[in-house]
Amino acid sequence: MSKLLSAVAVAVLVLAGCGTAGSSDGPVVLKVGDQKGGSKALLTAAGLLDDFPYPIEWSTFTSGPPLLEAASAGAIDVGGVGNTPPIFAAAANAKIAAVYSAKGNVESDALLVPADSALRAVPDLEGRSIAVAKGSSAHGQVLLTLAAAGLTTRDVTLNFLQPSDAYSAFTQKRVDAWAVWDPYTAQAQQEAGARVLTDGRGKSNGYTFQVAGRAALDSPGKSAAVGEFVKRIGQAQRWADTHREEWARVWAAETGLKLEVARAAVERGGDLPVPLDDAVIASEQELADAFTADGALPGKVDFRKFVDTRFQGELS
Repeated sequence: MSKLLSAVAVAVLVLAGCGTAGSSDGPVVLKVGDQKGGSKALLTAAGLLDDFPYPIEWSTFTSGPPLLEAASAGAIDVGGVGNTPPIFAAAANAKIAAVYSAKGNVESDALLVPADSALRAVPDLEGRSIAVAKGSSAHGQVLLTLAAAGLTTRDVTLNFLQPSDAYSAFTQKRVDAWAVWDPYTAQAQQEAGARVLTDGRGKSNGYTFQVAGRAALDSPGKSAAVGEFVKRIGQAQRWADTHREEWARVWAAETGLKLEVARAAVERGGDLPVPLDDAVIASEQELADAFTADGALPGKVDFRKFVDTRFQGELS
């Protein structure tokens, strides 16, 4: 599951908590970047938010890249993103590190077309326009999907749009296809009759990450808060996998999605924790190299330099 700070709508909510002192500046407040139906909804559904030992200040972003810009700038401490935003952030030498990884279904990473579209297979996309959020997991999905069909991004027109703008362009048929992730995939299918041209199976690695800002990791108090946060994310992901109806109901309530949209997304299966190990790093490096070869990145990215495994022992 994907971008400038000025381009995002930021909604801030401060949750009261006891707050553990961690620096000379006083009690630690954890600043968390979130996306639609993301960490806040998940932790709320699993009952793991009310007793969180630090106050949390939430900021909501339209996709992963602007969230990571905020993390690099120190505007947030940690946030969840898909497999591609950390690569683009690394290419920009952002002050961030992936600290937690999970793996989800890739069926929801879809390339959508209108129900009455003449496009029937990926090669049909040649010369057509695709809406996608630049640097998002969907951007990676487009790159890999085209490559599997012998095409490159130069064979299509990429319209870089955030999901809400892309949804409008898609429903108004101002673009031929839309690359996106859940819950937007399920919403487009349920509400706009979108048809899946292809999905991430056999192409996308399905990884998602919690990524922290270097400033937060360098602060003992903030680092402890980030560690507790990612531990609870893992617990919540496991809970959601075994409580799908409950998760769908809370997800719908938290996001304003129709319940049937949330159910459709949840039934595809969510993210589950995986070790942030050499296999994950190698897979991300392969994706980064593909972007470099395509010309989307200015040079080679060493993904390993943007990984911090300090919390892995607590998560096992």
